[in-house]
Amino acid sequence: MRVAKQQIGPPVGAPVSIEISGEDYAELASLSKTIRSKIKDIRGLVDLKDDYNTGRPEVEIIIDREKAGLFWTSTSQIASTVRAGIAGVEASKYRVGEDEYKIRVRLKEDQRTSPADLENLRVNFMNRRGQLLSIPLTSVAKINRTTAVTDIRRKDLKRVITVSGDVEGRVQSEVINEIKVRLAGFNLPSGYNIKLTGSQEEQQKAADFLGNAFIITLLLVFLIMVAEFNSLKVPFVIMLSLILSLIGVMLGLLITRTPASVIMTGVGTVALAGLVVRNGIVLLDFVKQKYRAGEMKLDDALLEAGRIRLRPVLLTAGAAVLAVLPMATGIDFDWREFHFVLGAESAGFWRPLAVAIIFGLTISTFLTLVIVPTAYSLLDEWMEKIKTRISNHFKREEKIST
Repeated sequence: MRVAKQQIGPPVGAPVSIEISGEDYAELASLSKTIRSKIKDIRGLVDLKDDYNTGRPEVEIIIDREKAGLFWTSTSQIASTVRAGIAGVEASKYRVGEDEYKIRVRLKEDQRTSPADLENLRVNFMNRRGQLLSIPLTSVAKINRTTAVTDIRRKDLKRVITVSGDVEGRVQSEVINEIKVRLAGFNLPSGYNIKLTGSQEEQQKAADFLGNAFIITLLLVFLIMVAEFNSLKVPFVIMLSLILSLIGVMLGLLITRTPASVIMTGVGTVALAGLVVRNGIVLLDFVKQKYRAGEMKLDDALLEAGRIRLRPVLLTAGAAVLAVLPMATGIDFDWREFHFVLGAESAGFWRPLAVAIIFGLTISTFLTLVIVPTAYSLLDEWMEKIKTRISNHFKREEKIST
């Protein structure tokens, strides 16, 4: 019996999974044994095993065709005789009323229970010349004791043996990295490969997908803001809030000591890309209206925007934070018994997502109220200086030409 912790989410395989692929199954078994001996003492790596099955012991009879030919017989005739002696052959049927019983003839039990009985077995047959012969089985065949593989696993048309294990007391990525270091100098025969799969492979696929999704999200958000503000300056400043949200995500994971989940933390980060820019849009849209209308100077418009838009910014951010707070704390409501439950079963799965959104949105909200207006003011000042220098340069060129 094996006791394992309940898994939440889709199956992703063992935390540590090493696939050894090649053609010779015996060589694969030897390589898997060597790999297990190399990594078995890694701290945090437990329950290390492989899926190589040695199978059950078998007795193999190899018929010598040349010797069988000397007696004018064939391999099939010898094999059928041995099969009849060990497994039996149906000789007739016995009927009692409506019931019918098969009569099977074979050797006595004490003559067919051990491999030594095969060595003493005599093969009785009539050869192709019509001669009735009785010869020892060992005169025409070799008897070997061996083991047969019960199953052979394949992947991409190659035979594969998988070495797997669990991680306990350490972060999975640390154990994986140490395994990679141990196997870096491992010499493999030609045609054999080693590949880390299982949850590591699935996490890498998820990380690649979420990375592409995050980039696409940033591009879409940026294009929408460019179309809305008809400017590159304002969207560029607002995108700073995304960097601030990533700072909040890292701080949240450190403060709450929540393990970073590739899937759930990644999904929370992608969701933040659409949430945090809203505060910057609300703030700078007010500045744009006041500044372009000529009602205020830029710095005054920024201060007024912070004062007027503070309430809606805090309310929208607070509503989003409170919405995912039960996911972070594990609070659930049992509708059957009508009471609150603290520490739901799936809380550990959703916690990284909620922590990423809560801390990312909270930190970015407060920093956005300070850094985004400051960055916008500095960027506008630099652009004015650049415009002035370019204008002065062209004026000097005109004076020289005249």
